Amino acid sequence: MEENLRDWIKPGQAIRKQKTDRAVRTLFFLAALISGSCIVLITFFILMKGIQPFLPNYAYGTVSLKDFLFGTLWRQDQGVYGVGFIVINTLISVFGALLLAFPISVLTALFIVKIAPKPIKPFMKTVVELLASIPSVVYGVFAAGVITTLVKTLAAYSGVSTAGGSSLLAVILLLAIMIFPTITSLSITAIEAVDRDLELGSLALGATATQTHFKVVLTSAKSGIFAGAILGIGRAFGEATAVAMVAGNKLFGPTFNLFDITRTLTSTMLAGLKETTGLDYDIRFSVGLVLMAVILISNLVLNLIKKKVGNMN
Repeated sequence: MEENLRDWIKPGQAIRKQKTDRAVRTLFFLAALISGSCIVLITFFILMKGIQPFLPNYAYGTVSLKDFLFGTLWRQDQGVYGVGFIVINTLISVFGALLLAFPISVLTALFIVKIAPKPIKPFMKTVVELLASIPSVVYGVFAAGVITTLVKTLAAYSGVSTAGGSSLLAVILLLAIMIFPTITSLSITAIEAVDRDLELGSLALGATATQTHFKVVLTSAKSGIFAGAILGIGRAFGEATAVAMVAGNKLFGPTFNLFDITRTLTSTMLAGLKETTGLDYDIRFSVGLVLMAVILISNLVLNLIKKKVGNMN
């Protein structure tokens, strides 16, 4: 057998295959090295710029780290930078959007994969993919024109005032719309990966189609669905331009009133970035460090929850 294989594989051909394999592996290594280097350089740059305002020899004055992390006031005109309330506002906005978008996304994915007629399935998948590819600024313009109007109408019916519709509720609705296609796309993939035999077995045992969809299909796909939620949260944390259009950038907080203006970490970093210098410029990188820490901690917690959810029967 070995002699036949040696006769079939010519020496020159084997050497060429080995060289090709080494070249491909080298190419993959270089790609990984470049990607890793970019991440390290970006992190290092933000870290170096972000810690400067807290160093004793900083040229533009020193900011108290305690006041920065736990402060409830952001007044750049007075040199007061407190990011504590902004972190709370950001968490409320992101997880509020997740609470709204997650069930709608999962049910939409379930409908597309298991319930929708075959002729319209490709069309619905395409629509979801198109929603995911829309630029953030387009969502922002939509929110500034439509969502703010909706919020003003709701505020009028509720007998409360709002700043032209810019509010915490507008931010939550905007982020929910933006993360919807991400969660839906990954949920579709997770549901499609469920073994068909599990469904047939459930139906054979007397379960209805609805019971099978919720108790078998979604249960089997829960790990992938939860991964979609984590990626959706990652996008929500990173949105800046669209959020800045409807947040209002409140100077103090935290904000718990849905119809009141708010301020998030990304909108704070973006506001007036090109028009500022010195401490006010460098402190934006400090906010970036806080945002990176919040995202990292949130992802660690959510991944722990994901593992526990994945191990549940």
